[in-house]
Amino acid sequence: MIRNILGSLVALAGAASAVLSPFRDWYDGRAGRDYRVRDLFEGITATESGVLVSILLPFLFAALLVIAGVVLRSRLAVALAGLVVLGFTILWMVRQGQAAGSLTVGGDGAGLQVGVVNALAGGVLMLIGALLMRGRGWGRGPARARREREPVEPYAAPPADQVDTWPPTQEPGMSTHTSPWPEPEVDPYTGPDPHDPRTRSYPQAPPPGRPGDPRDPVHPPRQPPEG
Repeated sequence: MIRNILGSLVALAGAASAVLSPFRDWYDGRAGRDYRVRDLFEGITATESGVLVSILLPFLFAALLVIAGVVLRSRLAVALAGLVVLGFTILWMVRQGQAAGSLTVGGDGAGLQVGVVNALAGGVLMLIGALLMRGRGWGRGPARARREREPVEPYAAPPADQVDTWPPTQEPGMSTHTSPWPEPEVDPYTGPDPHDPRTRSYPQAPPPGRPGDPRDPVHPPRQPPEG
């Protein structure tokens, strides 16, 4: 989401720069809107051009393509718009160089001027925006998206004839246990049973109201020897 937003902003900034560039000077004080689109294919002439048939026309088309790409989250559309702007700008530079004999850059209003820089920067920003965008991901269907959301178990259950491989280990031999269920816990030892005569080692008092021998039945006292 963040990448789509950032890429969209960069691409829209590039589209704005490309659309504004024909209204600035391109070469020797001549604005970009004064160059006809047909001059890019037939050669640069001194004939003035209308705004809608000037080099602004392909830049407007590229801007609309960027808007459509941002709405549809299409990286291809945004990248194509950047290539259109860069292609027409480079084509104009070639034709202008042929008409003038060479291209120069001067700070006194002669040669290439700021309008060309705006157009080139706009095309580059569109390509950068296309690279930043993640896109919609048309190749992923609902089933694939559902599988990606489901948690993946680290180990699959072994077949019935290979029970000794559970849990999976890197060492050969039998596993410590062959069942995925936990082993039952053994009752803790709480000492000898006081009601079991085999484990009593001390006399027990008879129950109330019932006579009994208080001596130990397991270890009865010995009679003293007769002297």
